Amino acid sequence: MPVSASVTKTVRAVCPHDCPDTCSMVVTVRDGVAIDVRGADQPFTRGFLCQKVSRYLERVYHPERLAWPMKRVGPKGNGEFTRISWDEAVETIARRFQEIAHSADGPQAILPYSYAGTMGQLQGSSLDRRFFHRLGATLLDRTICATAGAAGCDVTLGTRAALDPETVVRSRYIINWGSNTSVTNTHLWALMHQARKHGAKIISIDPYKCRTAARSDWWLPIRPGTDAALALGLMHVLWRDELHDQDYLDRYCLGGDLLRQRALDEYPPERVASITGIAAEDIGRLAREYATAMTERGGPAFIRLNYGLQRHGGGGMAVRTICCLPAVIGAWRHPGGGALLSTSALYGFSGNPVLTRPDLIPPGTRTLNMVQLAEALNGELAPPPVRALYVYNANPAAVCPDQSRVLKGLLREDLFTVVHEQFPTDTVRYADIVLPATTQLEHLDIHGSYGHLYVQVNSPAIAPLGEAKSNNDVFRLLARRMRFEPELFEIRDEELAAAALKPWAPPRRYPAADVFEGITLERLLEEGPLRLNLPEDYAPFAQGGFGTPSGKCELYSPALAARGLDPLPTYTPPHEDPQTRPDLAARFPLQMVSPPHPSFLNSTFVNVKSLREQAGEPTVEIHPDDAALRGIRSGQWVSVSNDRGTFRAKALVGETVKKGVVVTQGIWWNVYTPDHVNCNTTTSSRLTDLGGGATFFDNLVEVTVAE
Repeated sequence: MPVSASVTKTVRAVCPHDCPDTCSMVVTVRDGVAIDVRGADQPFTRGFLCQKVSRYLERVYHPERLAWPMKRVGPKGNGEFTRISWDEAVETIARRFQEIAHSADGPQAILPYSYAGTMGQLQGSSLDRRFFHRLGATLLDRTICATAGAAGCDVTLGTRAALDPETVVRSRYIINWGSNTSVTNTHLWALMHQARKHGAKIISIDPYKCRTAARSDWWLPIRPGTDAALALGLMHVLWRDELHDQDYLDRYCLGGDLLRQRALDEYPPERVASITGIAAEDIGRLAREYATAMTERGGPAFIRLNYGLQRHGGGGMAVRTICCLPAVIGAWRHPGGGALLSTSALYGFSGNPVLTRPDLIPPGTRTLNMVQLAEALNGELAPPPVRALYVYNANPAAVCPDQSRVLKGLLREDLFTVVHEQFPTDTVRYADIVLPATTQLEHLDIHGSYGHLYVQVNSPAIAPLGEAKSNNDVFRLLARRMRFEPELFEIRDEELAAAALKPWAPPRRYPAADVFEGITLERLLEEGPLRLNLPEDYAPFAQGGFGTPSGKCELYSPALAARGLDPLPTYTPPHEDPQTRPDLAARFPLQMVSPPHPSFLNSTFVNVKSLREQAGEPTVEIHPDDAALRGIRSGQWVSVSNDRGTFRAKALVGETVKKGVVVTQGIWWNVYTPDHVNCNTTTSSRLTDLGGGATFFDNLVEVTVAE
């Protein structure tokens, strides 16, 4: 009998994870099995992948991939399940949802819970939203990562702080402000490195000497949560020393004189130094170098601000305030000048209702903030109680703040929990029904980015493993079983992708109505990544053009004034700040921040053995003076605690952190920690000032030698 020839092909794919780089990938498939994943040519990501995604096949073919639907047979939290059919799973879910929807509590007792397990437009936010809108379920405010910064940007700029990231090669004074860019935005770091070869200076403002800070020309270790004070101190020097761009302020800004007066009257460098822990001399030097980048270095100043600095009580105002700086010195005028938080609002996906169909939402439907899952599950919010939880694209048992109370809520016997997942995560252990999910190599999707300007399509490279199904396929099954309108759900993913690229009329200046002009699904499939229809060397605010109601950079915000809030940038301390909460600091004197470990992406990749081994064990970094005071030595197991909870970690003593600050890198799955909890057992579910965001880095703790 003749042996058939082996068949090998390559397929274009896109990294789906919550990272601004949204890398182009190419997958090599032999006889239906993916054998290689590597970076594909694309102007921004340029053919290389990070250390995590370069090992993506270890994830796809992980021995613990969930292969079929299951139902719980043991106590909640034990992770004991038995295999069932898809028919039984769908029937069970639909029946329970219908029972709850027809009860006195109504469909708002059902809560969907998802975030950025995939950033794809189809598998991340299309038929899922339609399904829960049509059902009448509680709306989820997806705030856990970015909303404080987005809200702060919107106040000042009327959109996100953005520019063409490829123009950063022209920047000559680069500030990574709360951004570990070399780890979390690798391809932008490569452009920064190119700029440095041409004379750029790289500064890092960060409480932690992360990899980016260690590789920078100047590290300024700021006290957590005090970034707005530093920005206002810089403005004081800029106006005092006449380093501002008066022409830009006059033409394109609102309220410059009022902000000038506040900065000069209230934020002298000496006061700012006492708040931030940065010397007054360094504040003056930073302001002068920042303002004179064009004349002294031959190129503009650029700020890469990131989401870590907004994860405290005053986080929204902090981002608003930093976004004023490029206007004060006129850096927005130049390609490569200004600031970057996210390019996401430049895409036509932003706010487009065609996929999600918000018109299906019943009037009066409530919204719950995802940060407050602990309160929602423990009956501490307004009724109805949450009686059913459907989790997908998320791992709340690991990532949510106030973890101990989240886990308590998940243990409720009267809570019906469905988890659609690829692996047996911490959250899966609490499920009543578990559904196996596809990975990125097994489904179609379309992607924008929050770190570059290219639209990409992800084609399925292999068939779904086992009985795995994509998010959209599951919601089609549920909609069919619940007899929802076929025209809403019996639509192929290819049709959804084509619809998402069609022109529409955004209600605001950003995104531009023609940003997808000429971009079609057919072209993406044929040609690969396509750049948004934006000018070369795009500098959106070079001549004003802000998205605010006034069309100007609103240094003074009429919108905030109308809400009874301070209309000018100001410093709002963290909720748990030693200077404003000495009572709390007397018991818990150390400010803790918990950025993601370079080997992980939030809680993603923790179960990949090679990456987990690379990460080692949970650690907490502590300054030598703080360690000596507590009798702590490097390598000792310590307990990190406050009134919310306690977790164990190994101490790393060194000057990578400021005195009074500790850093633990996350987010470990509970199953892999010595005490089966992680750092989020100590974090708070309090919200930010703007945007209702999470306050993970607003956290006072004590560290003691473990017993």
